[in-house]
Amino acid sequence: MAVSTPVDAEQAWRDLQRIRVPQERVYDEVERSASGGPGATYSTAAIMWVFLVGMGLELPTWGVWLALAGYVAVLGLLARVHHRRSRVQLHHSRFTWRSFAVFVAAAVVTGGTILLSGHLVEPLEPMTGSLVRATVTAAVFVLFVGPANRWATGSLRGRGERAVGEGAGR
Repeated sequence: MAVSTPVDAEQAWRDLQRIRVPQERVYDEVERSASGGPGATYSTAAIMWVFLVGMGLELPTWGVWLALAGYVAVLGLLARVHHRRSRVQLHHSRFTWRSFAVFVAAAVVTGGTILLSGHLVEPLEPMTGSLVRATVTAAVFVLFVGPANRWATGSLRGRGERAVGEGAGR
């Protein structure tokens, strides 16, 4: 035996809007954190620059491993600080294929720049070559990260609207 409850269309619409407004604020915050505040991007580029210049000093093997461990530790600390400042944390299901694609593309572009610029500055003295390689790589990183992050987070808003639209048909 099915019991039907009368549904007031006006009230249902107001309820939907009441739910949608906070959801839009969440998307606004995610987009703001992806496109605003270049502090994390510039900090990451500066850390990368210092690391790449240090690699031009022709360190012994243990020095290279120590520098690499320090580089990874400082990047991890930076990620943790940036994550703690974020007021919004997305559920893992909200990260789309675009997020993964941006991560892989950034690794390929940055790694390719390091290798290509390293090959091009080989004839120069080690310190001069490492300064050029580090500067070019950091510049490419800064130029790539902003637009790529905006592209990756741009799909979140549309994805949420599709989910609401699919649920409305039930």
